[in-house]
Amino acid sequence: MEKKSNSELVSVNLDMLIKLAKPAASLKLFRSRIRALQSGGYLSRTKGRGMEFDEVRMYQPGDDIRSIDWRVTARTGKPHTKLFREERERPVFISVDYRASMQFATRGVFKSVQAAKLAGLLAWVAERHGDRIGGQIFTDTACRELKPQNGRQAVLHFFNALVKSENQQTPINLEQVIGRLSHHVKPGSLVYIISDFRGINHAIENYLTKLARHCEVIMILVYDPLESHLPAKGRYRFTDSTTDIVVDTSDKQRVLTYQEKFQHHCAYLQTLGKKLNIRLLRCASNERPEEILR
Repeated sequence: MEKKSNSELVSVNLDMLIKLAKPAASLKLFRSRIRALQSGGYLSRTKGRGMEFDEVRMYQPGDDIRSIDWRVTARTGKPHTKLFREERERPVFISVDYRASMQFATRGVFKSVQAAKLAGLLAWVAERHGDRIGGQIFTDTACRELKPQNGRQAVLHFFNALVKSENQQTPINLEQVIGRLSHHVKPGSLVYIISDFRGINHAIENYLTKLARHCEVIMILVYDPLESHLPAKGRYRFTDSTTDIVVDTSDKQRVLTYQEKFQHHCAYLQTLGKKLNIRLLRCASNERPEEILR
């Protein structure tokens, strides 16, 4: 396994993202409802003349005689028609959380770095499929949207935004971010939201409902192992370089309450996903992101 430099554990660089093209070569994007209009690498539910064979059924009046499956017709003695699904392009829109809560890790890499790696893999797969790549990068004080575009140049444009995130001084919360996302994304898009989803509330649920009505939405929960389970008995010091806190894990009730809070958070996201037909993936900061996407 390639050894990472200390800087690559806590920050993102362009070389790191470009190298993700190799592991991305074996991945595929999620496929389901497709509503985009241009040709590309995804399948629509609309059946007709196209690149992808779907099924054979009995001939019906009005079917194109060029689509008759002569082998099945000869075998059954009844005319059968081949049906195809048209291949379609769809914009792929990747929203990446760079808030303060993502600048954290006890194992693996910072959650923000893991989010960027997941986004990088998804961007490379979308580029290989010939899709348009766009995105949204947000912090606690800035939010930037990138219009979906085609080609490797669009991938590099997205990567540059991941490496050099804007640093405005206008406070913005997750509710405002998802609200902007629901307005910027075009119907028929494939939308990935990569975040720890801190601050999710009923208003955000309404925005996600609106988004999921016209787009395919996949949420990827990024978390550090410490957020799910505190370490064994002991006193542990944590710092954000400004404030220090000491956690005593010998307090069983405190540990139980802490772990239940994370489990409740995951259960809420899982229930929300089922309710809105949104797929939920979970990726810890010490896991290989390509394995999670696989």
